[in-house]
Amino acid sequence: MASSISIAVAILILVIIGLIAKLTFWRNRLRCVENKHVLITGGSSGIGKSVAIVAAKNGAHVTLIARDVQKLEAAKYEVMQACKNKDTQRIECLSLDVTQNYEEVEKAFMDLEKTMGPIYMLVNCAGTAICGKIEDTSVSDVNQLIRLNFLGTYYCIKAVVQSMKTARDGIIVLTSSQAALLGIFGYSAYCSTKFALRGLAESIAMELSPHNISVTLCLPPDTDTPGFAVEELSKPLETKLISQTGALVKPDLVANQLFKDALNGKFFSTVGMEGYLLYTLCCGMSPFSSVWELLTQVSLMGFFRLISAFYLISFQRIILKCMKTRDRNKKSE
Repeated sequence: MASSISIAVAILILVIIGLIAKLTFWRNRLRCVENKHVLITGGSSGIGKSVAIVAAKNGAHVTLIARDVQKLEAAKYEVMQACKNKDTQRIECLSLDVTQNYEEVEKAFMDLEKTMGPIYMLVNCAGTAICGKIEDTSVSDVNQLIRLNFLGTYYCIKAVVQSMKTARDGIIVLTSSQAALLGIFGYSAYCSTKFALRGLAESIAMELSPHNISVTLCLPPDTDTPGFAVEELSKPLETKLISQTGALVKPDLVANQLFKDALNGKFFSTVGMEGYLLYTLCCGMSPFSSVWELLTQVSLMGFFRLISAFYLISFQRIILKCMKTRDRNKKSE
């Protein structure tokens, strides 16, 4: 009994210390983007456009990057309407393929800094999903995913790091997916590229932390964007049924949380209970942003592993049911 009381008291003390540390930590780390340059790739639609609107509302100068000129111009107009200081804020857009040539990306960013000012915050939202089992996914599709989801992010980060180091200040956001934390049927190529972004985020967080540059890894669930609508067309039935076990969220929700977490210096950015469960369960050797966050991860990881087992069992049941249904249909033909 005495040992149980001692353990309970120790946990209570740790929680109190964590709460105090949390309050002081967040107050010191909160950043501001007003009158600073925020660059967003994939900024013509979806989460990227929503992030641009949030940045404009916070008084930032914003550059939108995507490939489609017409979509960029339409997005630019929306972002301009959201500006906090319409007379002084600058909103620009640039048609650029961030996947093809690093030298072109580097030159474009250098030119933007001359006209828009140093890039203070880089938000990488350019990405796509191509679904299919590994044997049904073409090599060209795999290469496309690698180039856009991984290299497109890698090139942009590489292009801004040196100027951020010189300024000893900056924020880098990588938009990955909950599929960076678990493999999903029909997402073998897509998950691979999103897992790669997590490795990139953890590595550069360690490299850049001494230079006062924070890194945030955004892990959105299925989000109601034009890209998601296209993705639905290629999803195997199993993938669709597994996806339907989670909620479909609005891009504004993801963007607001992403922006808040990035300004607070948090490494992970998630929305919803499932996102919280996943990042807590899978945090591993990832950076932690406060003592409180560390304590909650340590406390909940074992319990969340038990919950995850029920999810995995339900996913396997979906896959087996689909397989049996196909087998019956083949026999009846």
